[in-house]
Amino acid sequence: MKLTRLNDYSWKIEKEGAMQVPVIIYASDILMDKIKLDKSLNQIMNVAQLPGIQKQAMIMPDAHEGYGFPIGGVAAFDLDEGVISPGGIGYDINCGVRLVRTSLEKDKIKKALPELLNLMYTEVPSGVGRAGSLRVNKNTLMDVLHDGAKWAVDNNYGFKKDLERHEDNGKIDVTDLNISDNAMKRGLPQLGSLGSGNHFLEVQYVEEIYDKKAAEAFGIFKGQICVMIHCGSRGLGHQVCSDYIREMERTLGSDLSKLPDRQLVYAPIKSELGERYFNSMSAAANYAWANRQMITHWVRESFSRILKMSPEDLEMDLVYDVTHNIAKMEKHQIDGKTKKVCVHRKGATRSFGPSREEISSIYRKTGQPVIIPGSMGTSSYLLVGTDSAEEASFGSTAHGAGRVMSRSAAINKFTGDQIKKQIESQGILLKTASWKGVVEEAPQVYKDIDEVVNVSNNAGIGKLVAKLKPMGVIKG
Repeated sequence: MKLTRLNDYSWKIEKEGAMQVPVIIYASDILMDKIKLDKSLNQIMNVAQLPGIQKQAMIMPDAHEGYGFPIGGVAAFDLDEGVISPGGIGYDINCGVRLVRTSLEKDKIKKALPELLNLMYTEVPSGVGRAGSLRVNKNTLMDVLHDGAKWAVDNNYGFKKDLERHEDNGKIDVTDLNISDNAMKRGLPQLGSLGSGNHFLEVQYVEEIYDKKAAEAFGIFKGQICVMIHCGSRGLGHQVCSDYIREMERTLGSDLSKLPDRQLVYAPIKSELGERYFNSMSAAANYAWANRQMITHWVRESFSRILKMSPEDLEMDLVYDVTHNIAKMEKHQIDGKTKKVCVHRKGATRSFGPSREEISSIYRKTGQPVIIPGSMGTSSYLLVGTDSAEEASFGSTAHGAGRVMSRSAAINKFTGDQIKKQIESQGILLKTASWKGVVEEAPQVYKDIDEVVNVSNNAGIGKLVAKLKPMGVIKG
């Protein structure tokens, strides 16, 4: 491949061979060296060959190798000639992150933190295969799949004002739901649970403010206690992805061998199969929004019980909820014209500036909040979307630190006791359902989150607002 540097924070691979569009990479020298260690660049070049792809294929500064698309991959497709690919969304549909602010300051919570963390660990089920504390029947689950976070709020898991602090108000319309019995069976017991892997619940404090105006608009101040929640659609989303990958493979038949990578299996957006998958993906996204909303409710209740104050008195307001594994129908400027396209964001966060009509009125003057969590024990960041990201990245930026080491390699290199001591030496309390999971998510297996957000900020695809540091971590 011919890799050309555009500036200090972006690179380009020109269209060649079967590629229909060029590739843009947002990365510094340090991050580019990491990205080159795996197949990310080859994978995004394969994505650039898919039918109907528009303008350019992109990878964000936290990119690493994934299933079909690289994680950190962004691509937009024409609605008539283009395709939708489960590999461009991911198995954990609507894996996302939300930030809840409080009126508390760091020094006011230190003594209560151990008890608070213990209660949240009890109230929010976490770990591989763990079920939620709520038992729902199939009819209720269908309501969740259609209504998303609204179902949770309507059933007293939160405040009505929470909904305007979600992408899409926490719901994508589902016109014809058709998901498998296996997906339903996996989703029934897991609603309201954190899960495992890189999912977490953290009590954090605001260490630094970079953009005072945006921070004030978001209700953020230095020294403030916040809670960050990172999880997705659990086994239901995974099953939806698996089911449709298999069906698309059967439908393509012998044409599957013509793909640059069979993991890029797809269906035309306008086909019956493509429309069914989009509806099922949307339903799984709604499940994830409801899931995070329920967890937020139990977090608020935990704070209230330990601190003897109501969530309202604690001002436990949702700042925002962002998704980073999803496909969206959006309008973007392409070749000087406004065009509606299907934007795939896999391990990438929407970063819309104030000009976008999708943004809630409460953030129309600033742009949408963008949340980029770090790896366990490291900083996380709050950014704000930019209008310049519209032209540069279809309004997208990074979603996290991005792995540089596989889970199996981490298990061979570290022990749970090592990572526990490392985390606790920083004064961070740690609760976990699995020490194996802690090893797999050790800070050393991820890229430098400070470098990732620095690239986002300097490339103009997401502007820094605040830095948050963990005080207590719950891992699945």
